[in-house]
Amino acid sequence: MSDYNEWPWERSLPKDVTWKTSIETYTLPKLFEKSISEWAKNPAIDFLGRSLTYEELGLMVKQATKGLQSLGVKKGSRVAIMLPNCPAYVVLYWATLCAGGIVVNINPLYAYDELEAQLQDSEPEILATLDLKDLFYKAEKMIEITSLKYLITIKFSEELPNFKGLLFRLFKRKAITNIKKSSNIISWNTLLDNDSFYSTPDIKDTDVAVLQYTGGTTGLPKAAMLTHANLSANIEQGTLFFPQTIPGKEIVLCVLPLFHVFAMTVVMNFSIRNGAEMVLLPRFDINEMLKTIIRKQPTFFPAVPTIYIAVNNHPDVKTGKYNLSSIKACLSGGDSLPIEVKENFESLTGCSLVEGYGLSETSPIAACNPSTGQSRSGSLGLPAPMTVFEITDIEDRKKVLPQGETGEICISGPQIMKGYWKNNSETAFAFEGDRFHTGDIGYIDKDGYIYLIDRLKEVIISSGYNIYPRYIEEAIYKHPAVEEVIVIGVEDTYRQQKPKAFIKLVKNMHLTRELLLDFLSDKLSPIEIPKDIEFRDELPKTAVGKLSKKGLIAEERTRPTI
Repeated sequence: MSDYNEWPWERSLPKDVTWKTSIETYTLPKLFEKSISEWAKNPAIDFLGRSLTYEELGLMVKQATKGLQSLGVKKGSRVAIMLPNCPAYVVLYWATLCAGGIVVNINPLYAYDELEAQLQDSEPEILATLDLKDLFYKAEKMIEITSLKYLITIKFSEELPNFKGLLFRLFKRKAITNIKKSSNIISWNTLLDNDSFYSTPDIKDTDVAVLQYTGGTTGLPKAAMLTHANLSANIEQGTLFFPQTIPGKEIVLCVLPLFHVFAMTVVMNFSIRNGAEMVLLPRFDINEMLKTIIRKQPTFFPAVPTIYIAVNNHPDVKTGKYNLSSIKACLSGGDSLPIEVKENFESLTGCSLVEGYGLSETSPIAACNPSTGQSRSGSLGLPAPMTVFEITDIEDRKKVLPQGETGEICISGPQIMKGYWKNNSETAFAFEGDRFHTGDIGYIDKDGYIYLIDRLKEVIISSGYNIYPRYIEEAIYKHPAVEEVIVIGVEDTYRQQKPKAFIKLVKNMHLTRELLLDFLSDKLSPIEIPKDIEFRDELPKTAVGKLSKKGLIAEERTRPTI
């Protein structure tokens, strides 16, 4: 890290945000105990009308902690959580940490192969999921082929308010599986059936708290090791970035999935730190979300650009039917925020929408436009307190470039991950020159605002999710009619990007778009399956015969966005 008496962004931050300050770090169980004591009677969670106070949440976490310890969870044990947003996710996350374990976040939409790969890599002993067929059946099979010893099953109907739970059992009974009794399948109620007095492990803030899977230089997912210190520092940095936060008074809307690092920190951990109420929605539905905003009057609304686009395009928002004035701040992350989306949203709603920047490896908050200061359209914002941004030469990765020049964005700070799980080579590459290399291209202007130009990595960012072209290509290559395939990201007005596949077929073989989509349905998650498929006689190659994406990317950029 370079040595400066004053960094340019220090002068640009508003007076109520201090960059050069002490960032407190601690273990997350320490934070949780403090919050459930301080805010005991305050609402902690609202889930479609079901409410839990901090006191009630605290008891459930303690019961789940003892339940996990009875299954053998100890310091360093991995517990995989494959759940949509619901109270059980929050309980299991904090219970795992209180037991000294490591949370492994898993996307419930993962296809069978993706789930197996992540479990083989992280080696958890326990996987928690719902009693829904789409989730349970693939989870059950993992016991036979991975390190798993137990499945914890949560009845989704019991996560809901009583009447909604009854309706769910009636109208969604075909989606619910009848789970047979087994020694390695533990029900949620059984796990919580104890006196709540658990053994307190010796946890240090340098211990790993979460394995957060992300993409790397190869495009293959790998796990960022986020320590208690990383996550607690980021909680404090986020709180400092939003000085208008009133502890015990905020209501945070959560439509983003908690298994994603953005919602995990910016919604859940931030809420616990500040005694806020989390308003959880199991998935994004624009009408349900808008009704929830009217019902709960949230004050903070973090989301990805596609959600703000949906709000902009909703006819009842345009006519003023929905009053969103309770929201004090909206934070966009997970992808670049188009200027026109920001301006339209602010014009329609009267809410302030600021863009932030981060990665799984940075816990994730690294930079943000000030919510109480100057927000510059098109900029990623200013570095978080005690976070340093530098631009390095793309070819000479240790060479720091002068201010204003374009190169690779690098970051240093207390929220930067410990490294990649079981991947020393990728860790060494990412931290070359003692700074974290993001793989993103950008520059820093004279006032310290950061701008993203492009991505070095080939990862496709769609609605804030990472999609890995190589993984899609490997799935398509499994079809016997496919000779060559290239997958690239193309622009999309709603999701920002989406995958597109270019395919050359084996001579005299036949394959249609519909047949390929059917073939991929159990190999890729819905957001990964490329709906845009183009069959070609030949695919472009480099001089040495390697398939080349460069020409296809340039070609797609000349086409109008659909």
